[in-house]
Amino acid sequence: MSEIDLGKAVGHQDPDIPVAWNQRDLILYALGIGAKKDDHSLVNDNSWAPFPTYPVVLMLKGADQDVIDFKTRVGGKNKAPGLPRFDPNRTIHATQSIQILKPLPAVSGQGWKLKRRIVAVSENKSGIILESEFTLIDPNGIPYAKLYSSSFNLGAKATGGKFTKRIAGAPQAKPIPKDRQPDWVVKDQTTPEQAVIYRLSGDYNGLHIDPRIGKAAGFGGVILHGLSTFGFGARAVLSAVGGGNPNALKYFGVRFTSPVKPGDALETSIWEVGPGPEGTTEVTFVTKNLTTGKIVLGAGVAYVKKQEKSKL
Repeated sequence: MSEIDLGKAVGHQDPDIPVAWNQRDLILYALGIGAKKDDHSLVNDNSWAPFPTYPVVLMLKGADQDVIDFKTRVGGKNKAPGLPRFDPNRTIHATQSIQILKPLPAVSGQGWKLKRRIVAVSENKSGIILESEFTLIDPNGIPYAKLYSSSFNLGAKATGGKFTKRIAGAPQAKPIPKDRQPDWVVKDQTTPEQAVIYRLSGDYNGLHIDPRIGKAAGFGGVILHGLSTFGFGARAVLSAVGGGNPNALKYFGVRFTSPVKPGDALETSIWEVGPGPEGTTEVTFVTKNLTTGKIVLGAGVAYVKKQEKSKL
């Protein structure tokens, strides 16, 4: 068994992941995050642009155009040095963010890659948190997006105490203003088929299709992919602040705080908190599950080019 030393994992870079997509993939993703028939900028190929958070699916999809075996895909990931063995059944997606550097082309073609390195590891009494940085690059090495994703590995042990090492990370949300109501509130509705649609973008985890797995995991049945809820939140922020223009969103990040079941209603409350970088507006937001009353996306932060919604 290899030596457990959490510090050795930080900075480790995995082999590059080949990735690819086409226009159909992008429209299918938009439907998986709740795009409606009138969201022409997302689903009408005659007046359309890729939704900017699409690269989050590439971490699992890779370059595949068919159904993949989830357990094989996840189990085959390269193991970084110094880490203990993690139980995939006790691994929770904790946070996710994306910085959009350039608009995506409608079709990738060959040669695109996702580069991954571990940028932070921390341990507490409940387990180990692993944070990775992913950079999407084109065949010429030009970066199009930078993503940060953290997973909480429940019950994992290394030092048995507290440990933290970090070399990079995502911007953090500003506190929600306590002295005023949100500047925008956006309500949306997931459908009973939401997880069935979203999984076609590359995440074929049985938790999101088989009620038996969901019940065994303590969720009482199927739950929606966290990254689908992530997309619902991004659509809400973009619609309210960016006028629905896919190119207006420059950064979007959240903490996952509670599950959503397909068919649940969502409400995103958004506060403008100041200017963001490069002429954007910074907002803080939370997304609430109106069916359960629980916050499902917390610590939300986004940088958006503020504009009014245009008509088709």
